[in-house]
Amino acid sequence: MTPDQVFQIASTIVLPQWLLMAFAPRWFVTQFLVKSFLIPVILAVLYAYYLFAGGPIDFGAFGTLEGVQGLFQNGGDGVMLAGWIHYLAFDLVVGSVVMRDAQERGIPHWWVVVPIFFCFMLGPIGLLLYWIIRTVKIKKLS
Repeated sequence: MTPDQVFQIASTIVLPQWLLMAFAPRWFVTQFLVKSFLIPVILAVLYAYYLFAGGPIDFGAFGTLEGVQGLFQNGGDGVMLAGWIHYLAFDLVVGSVVMRDAQERGIPHWWVVVPIFFCFMLGPIGLLLYWIIRTVKIKKLS
């Protein structure tokens, strides 16, 4: 499979869970996916393969911005693909944690749909929005 094909597959396999978290959060399939981290684990396997397929990684390069830029510039399609899969996996984990936390705290789902969308599109922004909502709702519940 080409890196472009893997990119398309990885980008597509996350969509069902995102849609389920937004529109069917309490369905048993959604709950299974969120609690098992199945899709992020599948992505982790792809990530590991593409991260290390191009040869050894200079982990010291992670210590500077210039080093990280060099990894992406010189790493080729495999490193770029691994970086994209990293985002897909971790954004999905963050979205899953947001949904679970909201359910455990009794925060109405309609309050969480926008943060889940932003977790999907701009991971940390979604987490920030949820943190604000959670903080406000907890204060109101106290």
